[in-house]
Amino acid sequence: MVVRNVIPNLRQYPMSFYQNKSVLVAGGTGMIGIPTVHLLLEAGAKVKVVSMDSKAFAAKVLPKDVVFERRDLTDMDQCIKAVQGQNYIFNLVGIKGSVGIGQTMVASYFVPMIRFQTNLMEAAFLNRAERFLFVGSICSYPRSALPKQEDSMWDGMPMQNDRIPGLAKRMGEVQAEAYWLEHQWAASRIIRPANVFGPFDDFNPETAQVIPALIRRICDGQNPLVVWGDGSAVRDFIYSEEVAHWLLVALEYAPPVTPINIGAGRGITIREAAETITCCLQRPPQLAWDSSKPSGDPVRILSTKRAEDLLGFTPRNSFSEAIFKTINWYCRHSGIDARTFLK
Repeated sequence: MVVRNVIPNLRQYPMSFYQNKSVLVAGGTGMIGIPTVHLLLEAGAKVKVVSMDSKAFAAKVLPKDVVFERRDLTDMDQCIKAVQGQNYIFNLVGIKGSVGIGQTMVASYFVPMIRFQTNLMEAAFLNRAERFLFVGSICSYPRSALPKQEDSMWDGMPMQNDRIPGLAKRMGEVQAEAYWLEHQWAASRIIRPANVFGPFDDFNPETAQVIPALIRRICDGQNPLVVWGDGSAVRDFIYSEEVAHWLLVALEYAPPVTPINIGAGRGITIREAAETITCCLQRPPQLAWDSSKPSGDPVRILSTKRAEDLLGFTPRNSFSEAIFKTINWYCRHSGIDARTFLK
C-alpha cells in the first residue's frame, strides 16, 4: 500500500538527512554512482565507494574526499567488510549491455548480479543499516504498450531480450520485502529507473546501449550511421545526473519497500533519439536502418505518477538538453574539440 507523502518545495529542500552520515555507494564509479557521490558530498555525507574498478580509475573520477575500496561484492565476506559502520547504503552495482549481449551472455550477467545484490543486502541487514537503496530496472516489467505502473510488474513474465537480468532485479526486490515481512527491517527503498544515459556510460560500440553506441560511432566518423531495427521502438530515457538526484530524495522520503519508477514518463522512438543526436552536430551523418538486427521490446515507458505523489518528482532536463550534455562530455573526454563538432 502506498501512503501519499507529497514534499513541498522539493527543489530547494535542505539535505540535512545526509549531514555527517557514513554512506556507502556500491558501484560508485559507475554512470549513476559518480553523480550520486558528488551530491552526497555536497549534502555533507562521509562517503565510501566500493567497486571492481581500479584505484587509478577511481582517483580520476571521484573527489579526493571519498574513501575508495576495491572489493568483489560477489564475495559475502567482502560485503560484510564494506558495510561496517555505514549508516546508509546505495546499491548501484550493475551490469549494463546492449540488446545483443542481453541475448548471448545471459549467464555472465545473471549469476554475478544475483550474488552481489543478495550479498550486499544481507550484509546491510546484518549490520542493521538505517537505509538501503536498491535500484531495480525497467527491464523487469512484462511487455505492455501502456506506461508501466509499479504494481503491474507481477502481471506476467518480462518478455524482452534482457528478461533474465530483469528477473534478477525482481529477486532483489523480493529479498527486500522478505526482510520487511519477517524481521520488520524497514531500511529498504526501491527505485526503478528507465533507460539511463549520460557521462561515464559504456561507449564501447560492441557492448553499449543505443544512445552511447550512436554517440561513439558518430564521433568515430561513421557515415552513414547504421542503427539497429527500423527506428520504431519506443523508450523512456532519463539522464544519469537526474537519476542521482532522485535517488537521494527517495532514500530520505520514499516509504519502505515501495517500488517507485523514475523516468521521463514519455516515449521517444529510437528514430527520434538518433535524430536528436545528429541535430546537435555541425556536420550530421546520414541515418541508415538495419531491420535485420534486434531492436528489443517495442515499447518501454514508465508511469511516474507514484514518484510525483510520493517524491514531488518532475523531470529536470529535457531529452535534447541531456543528449547535448552527454555528447559534450564525451567530446571533452575523447580529445574532440566540441566547439567545432557541436552546434
